[in-house]
Amino acid sequence: MTVQDIRAFNRFYTNVIGALDYSRHLYAPFTLTESRVLYELAHSPRTDAADLRAELSLDAGYLSRILNRFEQDGLIERAPSQRDPRRRQVTLTVRGRETADLLAERADESVGALLATVPDADRPRLAEALRTVRTLLSGSDRGRPRPEDVVLREPGPGDLGWIVQRNAALYAAEYDFNADYEGLVARIVADFAEDHDPHLERVWIAELDGRAVGCVMCVRDDAPGTARLRLLLVEPDARGLRIGDRLVGAVVEFARGVGYRDLVLWTNDILGAARRIYQRHGFVLSAEKPHRSFGKDLVGQDWRLDLHQRQR
Repeated sequence: MTVQDIRAFNRFYTNVIGALDYSRHLYAPFTLTESRVLYELAHSPRTDAADLRAELSLDAGYLSRILNRFEQDGLIERAPSQRDPRRRQVTLTVRGRETADLLAERADESVGALLATVPDADRPRLAEALRTVRTLLSGSDRGRPRPEDVVLREPGPGDLGWIVQRNAALYAAEYDFNADYEGLVARIVADFAEDHDPHLERVWIAELDGRAVGCVMCVRDDAPGTARLRLLLVEPDARGLRIGDRLVGAVVEFARGVGYRDLVLWTNDILGAARRIYQRHGFVLSAEKPHRSFGKDLVGQDWRLDLHQRQR
């Protein structure tokens, strides 16, 4: 392996994906760098400008010019960061999220067309080769997954069944819930699969290295103008990568973007990590009540988020 070998591969791959042709339908009217900034903002709803600069290794002046253009075009809003008032938090507007979604859709179509040229029998070998390249070239964090390695995507065939299976298995292992919980999850998922409005209801799957590691649902509640967050889950070996925070953030942004007034959820007080995520996103405890469910004595909690409040 020589420097020239890697450079030759770089030239090959950038040509295959069209990374040098900014006039292509894939990126227009954005450069590849601008598209990547939009991607990061879409997948990290509470990003500071300093975080973006560090994550993408961008010159501060260059990033500032990009963000200024985005703000002028109505794609982002900037406000003092909650974590550090000296920093500026950058948040996508509804228009910005629609733009990021369109770019993601174009990218998915482009890569899908590329993948379609690879025979099914060769795809596992390709996936393993890609993982090998990332592992060997990831520096001091070699082999360790990073938050940016996680992708949030729409569910594919089998994913809804995975949600039921993993919820049942994890809650049995971690909280000793019985099969009643699996029945509840199965009914929730079946109701979504059989009858949902794709404009107002959605499921997200968090994927890491080609496998599902998390999920969440946004569905209509019985109360008018209200959405309900359901079935938030993160696999134990993928915790610590901000997946839960990103999944909840995706639900909040989606619910706000399609016009819901309130977002509600029901949980139990033993789920401390999830509760802290909800609180970070502005949910407020509205009621709690002891109950006997899933073979356990629990304290159920109702949480509510007013989506008309100014975004943090």
